[in-house]
Amino acid sequence: MTDPSPISGLHAATAELDPPLAAVDLNALRANAADLVRRARGVPIRVASKSVRCRAVLEEALGSGLTASGGFAGIMGYSLREAIWLARQGARDILLGYPTADRAALAELAADPMLLDAITLMIDDTAQLDLIRAAIGTEKIAPRVCLDVDASLRVGPLHLGVRRSPIRTPEQAATLATETRARGFRVVGLMTYEAQIAGLPDTNPAVRLLKKASAAEILRRRHKVVEAVRAAIGELEIVNSGGTGSIEVSIADPNVTEVTAGSGLYLPTLFDGYRNLAPRPAMYFALPVLRRPAAGMATTFAGGYIASGPAGTSRVPKPVWPKGLSLIGTEGAGEVQTPLTGANGLSIGDRVWFRHAKAGELCERFTEVHLVENGMRRTVPTYRGEGQCFG
Repeated sequence: MTDPSPISGLHAATAELDPPLAAVDLNALRANAADLVRRARGVPIRVASKSVRCRAVLEEALGSGLTASGGFAGIMGYSLREAIWLARQGARDILLGYPTADRAALAELAADPMLLDAITLMIDDTAQLDLIRAAIGTEKIAPRVCLDVDASLRVGPLHLGVRRSPIRTPEQAATLATETRARGFRVVGLMTYEAQIAGLPDTNPAVRLLKKASAAEILRRRHKVVEAVRAAIGELEIVNSGGTGSIEVSIADPNVTEVTAGSGLYLPTLFDGYRNLAPRPAMYFALPVLRRPAAGMATTFAGGYIASGPAGTSRVPKPVWPKGLSLIGTEGAGEVQTPLTGANGLSIGDRVWFRHAKAGELCERFTEVHLVENGMRRTVPTYRGEGQCFG
């Protein structure tokens, strides 16, 4: 098989390996990282670890210390156990993107001053404070916390965005900040994640109009929220916002001290429709052809790596090399086999390369990933390969 596609380099560099396998084009990943930094225009980028799930790739962005390098600063973790593990690998600035109910991990956090300084918990409810304090078991320890403020767009009865925090108004945020500090926690920041901007491709004028309206609304409301919280408890270290798809919107607010991005490193298929992103996918996976069940068809091993989110065609893997291949509607990507049409040139033993719909989730399917640069291959473990699974 010959093809001018960038995948041909991955194919050649992994030729002696048996698929299934996952590979990353390091040149593409580094170009994507540089593009994120360019778009952020000097605002530090916190790396969303859930969209990476490979320590070696986190080091590509943040340096060997997993803390800051070249425009990237800090990690947004998705699990307290993950944050503790990363801190023990050297990371010194980890903001949890979600609350935690892991009592054993909270007790471990409280027992180690290094962890208490390195990790910031996320909250949006006083009930979470009760859980944290009970797990810690003492009033003498003051964990760092960040307030999650809802950034969805409300149009009448419509809720456009994700269902995250119940905290929305400046008054609610100020009240929570005051109560949190009164209970002995260190309130160091607040976060707004505008998923309806960051997570929607610019597919049509209606979507672009929605995103524009949402950007204007959250800009006004976030300013009021920040001012109210500052008036209640003083200055904040962190005002976090955004995602790969909404960096430009976030940095337009002078209150924002950092933006978050992770998927922009790998650029999975869910980001194909964004006008502000270069079409430069970096992560792929390869499957072997096991059968030729009919003329023009080939069946590969495994492949049912379905992405999270609403079930549908946008969440299934996409065959991209050789060109012209398609999943079939009656089977899709399967648990142990994936049949494809348009496979006239394929033989048993050949490979088919796919792209995943989301970024870091693919790493949950592989214990290692092959980093390829200029024909050279370096194999590194994923979180799974290091024996880590954080849910």
